[in-house]
Amino acid sequence: QAFTTGALQNYARKYKVPIDTVTFDFETPKQFLKTLPTERPEDGVYTTGLFLEGCRWNDESWMLDESQPKVLTVPAPLLHFQPQLRTKLKVFNHYNCPTYKISTRKGTLSTTGHSTNFIMWIRVNSEVPESHWVKRGVAFL
Repeated sequence: QAFTTGALQNYARKYKVPIDTVTFDFETPKQFLKTLPTERPEDGVYTTGLFLEGCRWNDESWMLDESQPKVLTVPAPLLHFQPQLRTKLKVFNHYNCPTYKISTRKGTLSTTGHSTNFIMWIRVNSEVPESHWVKRGVAFL
């Protein structure tokens, strides 16, 4: 979590805006489907190594899709965590996917009211209602 906070702080300092007005917008850049980036993004960070549980990423429709039979987790695509002013977030059909440190999804409540296992919400492309993915227990790990 310090990693993501640092990315937000760098953005806020660079553009001289209050950090509490900044949040992440998320993008899954198609140009990095087969290869990883060799340069840093202008703002934010590229992230790999996450997994999707309860669904899969469809490289053709470029959004969440139903899991393959008997497959519980799959590697998530590269994500661009793009700092943005809260008032300028992109509008698109998405699922607010919870991200957890470990798959058991349990932890103690912290002073923020969230589980100590919970990291953040990541907005990912989806054409179906959020309740569809919630019923399947979809999350990033």
